[in-house]
Amino acid sequence: MTDFSKLIDKLAELDTELSNPKSATIDSLSPLEIARVINSEDQLVAQVVKSELEKLAAVAQLYALTLQKGGRVFYIGAGTSGRLGVLDAAECPPTFGTDPGQIIGVISGGYDTLILSREGVEDRSEEAIRDLDKRSIDSSDLVIGLAASRRTPYTLAGLEYAQKQGAATVFIICNKTNAEFLADPIIEKLDQLICFPVGPEVITGSTRMKSATAQKMALNIISTTAMVLMGKTYGNLMIDLQATSDKLAARSRKMLIDLLNISLERADRLLAEANGSVKIAIVMHKLNCNQSEARKRLESVNGIMVRLLKQHQIK
Repeated sequence: MTDFSKLIDKLAELDTELSNPKSATIDSLSPLEIARVINSEDQLVAQVVKSELEKLAAVAQLYALTLQKGGRVFYIGAGTSGRLGVLDAAECPPTFGTDPGQIIGVISGGYDTLILSREGVEDRSEEAIRDLDKRSIDSSDLVIGLAASRRTPYTLAGLEYAQKQGAATVFIICNKTNAEFLADPIIEKLDQLICFPVGPEVITGSTRMKSATAQKMALNIISTTAMVLMGKTYGNLMIDLQATSDKLAARSRKMLIDLLNISLERADRLLAEANGSVKIAIVMHKLNCNQSEARKRLESVNGIMVRLLKQHQIK
């Protein structure tokens, strides 16, 4: 049986569970005034994220190295945190051409909870172990835990299990730490702990607000930085995108037209010869070679376009 007195004491230690004095009378405000309160609090989040940029960059580098060595990256969390992990994982394949099996979001309660919240599942530690065990986590993998409160049993159990398998682990939370928390063996064994003390939410305890915004910003920084390090962009162009829609197919052609100063017809032919790969099409055009040769040359520089073109003194 749950000891609610202890749990209440634990929640009292969390800033995200405190009442925010700036929104104490929110139910008596006009729609515009409510919007202003929320927006004012949201503006604090970017500065909190900025304070952890060095750690975010270190995690991004670990993320890139994990994938380059053939490992996988897992996000694990419950509720909103879990949904954000699944979202980031889902967006990497179309944006950066990653394999869906490389970056994986694991959420308590399974994917059904993406569309219908089941809050109680965050307490089921054993499910985290089962969810990771069936994916055969090992020492080549990286597991990133997401939990606004820092105490979510599902997420902590997942991190502990991952550590026992030798995987690298990172924990992203949205509350300040204390000595008891930092002394936890799970926390001590982390490769990186990232804390975003966003303070009390506008609606008390509603971590889908500032906490979730901080986590989304963090995941944007981590995964995008990792992809840039892996050569998934040329300048700021996402040249490894997968043209899975008319919009992305048009974007692929527009990139070639603008970058190479060629016609739409030539862009069409290049993409056809490159089996739809913008990156390969660029190399074929700039180095005047066929698809097979373009792939070999890219492989020689780990797929990093700017490095290849510098070798050939081509802009």
